[in-house]
Amino acid sequence: MDEQSEVFHGSSNVFADLGLPDAEGLLAKAELARQIISIISKRRLTQTGAAEILGIDQPKVSALVRGKLTGFSFERLIHFLNLLGKDVQIVVKAKPRNRQQAGLTTPYATNRLHKH
Repeated sequence: MDEQSEVFHGSSNVFADLGLPDAEGLLAKAELARQIISIISKRRLTQTGAAEILGIDQPKVSALVRGKLTGFSFERLIHFLNLLGKDVQIVVKAKPRNRQQAGLTTPYATNRLHKH
């Protein structure tokens, strides 16, 4: 291959790396959706079965599973987790001194950062 690719280290928020507005909110919604999808998968629920539990129709479950989150609010995703038997805890704390900006971190992003 003669083609060269430019590689750069991203942050823990791909949405911020892409310059998208409300990157923090998008990251939070993506993490909630990831948790919902994981539960659906672990329980071996069909999309129809998940739809019954969540009180939505199957096409909305399909959109959720495919990462199309524009139709889902942060609050609605939390409600889905509650319906799936999960509590959601939001923790606010001081940012570490070694990080320049305060922001949103998720266990997934934090774990990824520490695996250098």
